[in-house]
This record gives sequence, structure tokens and C-alpha cells, in this order.
Amino acid sequence: MEIIAIGLSPDIESDDVKRALSIFLQPWRWFETHEINNVRNWFKKNYYCEPTFFSSGRSALTALLTSLGIGKGDEVVLQAFTCMVVPNAVRFTGAVPVYADIDTSANIDPKDFERKITKRTKAVIVQHTFGTPADMDVIMKIVQKYNILVVEDCAHACGAVYKGKKVGTIGDGAIFSFGRDKIISSVFGGCAITKYKKIAQKLRVIESDSPNPSFFWVFQQLFHSIAMSVVLPLYPSGIGKILLVFLQKLHVLSVPVSKPELAGDEPTHYMMRYPNALASLLINQLSKLDRYTKTRQQIGMYYERELDKRHIQLLQNREQSARLRFGIITHKQKQILRKAKQNNVLLGNWYHNIVDPIGSDMSKSGYVKGSCPHAEQLAKRIVNLPTRITQTQADKIIHIISSV
Repeated sequence: MEIIAIGLSPDIESDDVKRALSIFLQPWRWFETHEINNVRNWFKKNYYCEPTFFSSGRSALTALLTSLGIGKGDEVVLQAFTCMVVPNAVRFTGAVPVYADIDTSANIDPKDFERKITKRTKAVIVQHTFGTPADMDVIMKIVQKYNILVVEDCAHACGAVYKGKKVGTIGDGAIFSFGRDKIISSVFGGCAITKYKKIAQKLRVIESDSPNPSFFWVFQQLFHSIAMSVVLPLYPSGIGKILLVFLQKLHVLSVPVSKPELAGDEPTHYMMRYPNALASLLINQLSKLDRYTKTRQQIGMYYERELDKRHIQLLQNREQSARLRFGIITHKQKQILRKAKQNNVLLGNWYHNIVDPIGSDMSKSGYVKGSCPHAEQLAKRIVNLPTRITQTQADKIIHIISSV
């Protein structure tokens, strides 16, 4: 019996496992530069920039904000309905996160963004939620009016296009994430880009001054891909879940968000370079980006047609979304998740907490309860569906939703 899992490394295919195993057995290659240069050239070619790479998307975000001159005394607007690592990245520069509500696409609401602007507002982080571009035309008019910097958070949106422009090339800078459940994955890793040469130079200094991760940290990420090839087939029997928990407790597998980050504290090894070992995984994933995106968009359109017939409320889609996940809005959130799990379908919970994941220290996040009512309502009702699946698998998911 197969398992459909939205969050357990859904991008990994057999060739990725073989690649991970190969580099795993060649530790002398872990900190070379060959594959990093290949990844760097890919971003140069596709995003017309000089990219810099870090151990995570969140550290890339802190590096970019710092390079843009954001620090103590500044305010950075970001949307509610996000992950704790985003306000953390702001706070680690010394700046203060200020939350704006969301629109019907689960992206930042331009009107509420403008209401949250003060004399101390230096920048806005525009998160392209689930791969759907935010309303960039309106946002760019607002920032030009108030002279505010725009950082695009493309953690969900590599490959998305807004009115003919690649998402990530519209604002003053952008970050991408290569996490285990993102568009493309090397388990951990991130990239920062900017259109400005002086900012790019500052980013390169931060990148070069950052230490390499430890051998054990690289081991954890490489072993993750290998372990998932065993865990996922065994998951329906229950053995896979036990094995996953066991490996995490032994700390041979990393967790997406560490305990210090949940508490709002900067981890000891936060700003690190992106190692060649993970770049080796990423370059293989980049070769699949067009295929993955095409599948996600086709399944997204199929969901729209079939769920609309069943009068299921959907998140608004805009432009050429990367369709990382497909959002539905329902009062039966818990029932759908439970029924899906009983049928070996693990649906997504982005973002069931207003600042996710559940367990994050909300006092450290800076979020004020009641300040973003639309985001709070959506957190109670959102269910996200996988998109890099077959139509037959999508039919199974649709049937589960309809039965509830």
C-alpha cells in the first residue's frame, strides 16, 4: 500500500537517493566547490544575478536583510500566516517584525501592509505563499510611495512567474529555500539574490566569512535522503513512523525547525556556508524543476476543476503559480486530516498556527493576537494538498475530501 506524504521529502526520487548515497560515501568531496559553482551558474543564468548560498533559506534571509542595511531600530513588515523562522530572521538583525494580514490568496494584503507602515518601516518581506505570487503591482506602488525595500520570500515559489517576470526578480532582493518540503530539495540550504552590485558584494562577504557546517551536520542531511527511501515504503505499516522517530531521537536526522528557533533564539550554528555535498543533491533537483512545475500546475488545475464541482472553497490562485501546495478552506479541517491519515495520505498543515509551527514562542514572534483576523481564521480552516502526484492519487484525495 502506497503512502502520499506532503511533508516527508516528496521531491526525492530514486536517482536522488543514489546521488545522496554516492556523495555520502565520499566525505572528501563534501566541502569542495565544483557542484556549488554549477548551482551558482544555474541561478546566474536563470535569475540574472550574482547569487550567494547559505545553509538555510532563513540564514539567507538574515544575510540579505543585513546587506540591505536593516538593523536595530528598523521595522520590517511581513505577513501573518507564516513560519517562525521568518520573524526570527528579522529579529536576528536587530530589527522588529510587524505583521500585516493576508488576502484571499494567503499572501500579504497590500491595504493592510500600507496601514502598518510607520516612520521606522525599512522593508517588507513578500512571501509568495504556496508558490502563488503576491499582488506585486500594488505592492511595488506602495513601496515606491514610502521608499521601502522589498524582499521576496520565494521559499515556496522557485519557478513561479508574475506578469512575465520571474518571481524573485521584481523586488530589491529575494531568497530561496531548498528545504526537505520545498519546490526543489537538498534537505537544507538557501540562496539570496539581489539586483544591486553593492548589496551582492556585501552578501558575498557574509557568505565567505561564514563557517562551513560540521561533518556531522552534512552527514545528517545526506542521511535524510537515504533514510526516507526506507522510511516512506514502511510508513503505512507503522514501522516507518517508528523508524523515523527513532532516528530523530538519535539525532542522526535533522529537524526542520530546531528548539532554539521555536523559542525565538538564534541557534549556535545559524549562519553557515552551503556545502558542496548538498549542492550535489540540488543540481540534480534543478534539472527536474521544469518537469516538477508542469506536474504541479497540471494537478493544481485538476483540483480546481474537480473541487469546484463539489463546491469546496479554494484559495485564490494568481498568475503562473509554482503550486507547491494547493489550499482548500473548510470547517472540517480536523476531520479531513484524520480521514486522510486513515487512508495513508498525510496532508499538509501550513499554517495551522498563525506563526507556525505549533509550539513556537508567540511572545518572541512579535505577533499580537487579533491583529490579523483573516490570517487567524484561515489558520483554523486551511488544508493543503500535495501537487507533485499523479491524477489517480489526486482522485483519491478528492474522494477523501468529498466523503467528509
